[in-house]
Amino acid sequence: MKIVLAYSGGLDTSVLLAWLKETYQAEIIAFCADVGQEEELHGLEEKAAKTGASKIYIDNLCEEFASNFIFPMIQANAIYEGQYLLGTSIARPLIAKRMVEIARAEGADAVAHGATGKGNDQVRFELTAAALAPELEVIAPWRQDRFREQFPGRAEMISYCEQRSIPVQATAKKPYSMDRNLLHISFEAGILEDPWFDASAPEAKEMYVLSVSPEDAPDRAEYVELSFENGICTAIGHDGIEDLLGKLGFTGKISKNAAGHVLLSPYWVMKALNRLGGRNGIGRVDMVENRFVGMKSRGVYETPGGSILLYGHRQLESLTMDREVMHLRDGLIPKYAALVYNGFWFSPERLALQALVSESQKNVTGVVRVKLYKGNVIAAGRKSPVSLYNPHIATMEADPTKAYNQNDATGFIALNALRLKVAARVHAGS
Repeated sequence: MKIVLAYSGGLDTSVLLAWLKETYQAEIIAFCADVGQEEELHGLEEKAAKTGASKIYIDNLCEEFASNFIFPMIQANAIYEGQYLLGTSIARPLIAKRMVEIARAEGADAVAHGATGKGNDQVRFELTAAALAPELEVIAPWRQDRFREQFPGRAEMISYCEQRSIPVQATAKKPYSMDRNLLHISFEAGILEDPWFDASAPEAKEMYVLSVSPEDAPDRAEYVELSFENGICTAIGHDGIEDLLGKLGFTGKISKNAAGHVLLSPYWVMKALNRLGGRNGIGRVDMVENRFVGMKSRGVYETPGGSILLYGHRQLESLTMDREVMHLRDGLIPKYAALVYNGFWFSPERLALQALVSESQKNVTGVVRVKLYKGNVIAAGRKSPVSLYNPHIATMEADPTKAYNQNDATGFIALNALRLKVAARVHAGS
């Protein structure tokens, strides 16, 4: 038997690798996806080999993640339960997709993951596998009694590794669980399981990675301009953008659009906005959400770049999208977000919704200026060559185009009031 395992090199997946090999008498191929978590991947191949893997894939999926997953979701203005920008949710289908591709290329019989039986990730991984490779078996050790009985806690895992000379650096468990990628960082469990605990309190300050607290953000506002084409951010305008990109490791050629903004790939848009938003305290969310498996869960999130991008995108839509198209799309946001959250990225209904979203974005082109200040993203200007806003029609002064006759509103109101008057008279005596 040959199994492809989602592998990070930490304690849990190191145990899983060895346990799967022993229990299933299988050849294990390890797979680690780089989706912007910025964890140290050096030496991972050697560690996997010492743990028993026959081969390891370490794939940089950051550009694909930004281009084909984050940005289409931003076009849909997807946000779950009014707060969560779906950072973990949107990464899982990409990771599972690549795992399936490796399994097929290697002729594997199964894929395996280390998601627990209480969370959403197990669903996301396995629904993706079902949609893309229904012939593959999916192994989830945490849902097996024998695995949980053998490893009721970290002490048993550490002992297991020591007995087999598995190279892991097990440290005291953090008082919370953390997951990072290009779009966000999530924190849950541990001290956060008490919903009364204040995640903005001084004792929680060390938890955050991407952002300063709004209280500690600069006292001076920072302005950023975003260029969009068909609902996709393609360039950033900022006084220090070139220096910022250099500090982030950008080594490409600097090119600019007609607005003088630096043209960037989706990956570098996210990198730059994360830094700009983070230093201004943008994108912190503390919420209790409804997991797909039925329970409520408290999560704390940092999504600085995504928060700026989502807000800016919406501002440009307000200028360029037809009213009925916008309202139709907006009515589908909760459904779209739930599909992403629940793991149905590759479902026919999400693909159908994406087609509608793509059609709605054809004229979402232009520039948005936002002001970043102490945790807030504030609109500071928007313009577009295909703007539907006509100041001559909207003006409170005389309309030189005479496109709108105020007298027409009388009949408009009368027709809309008709059913209300009829109902009022019918029910007046009841």
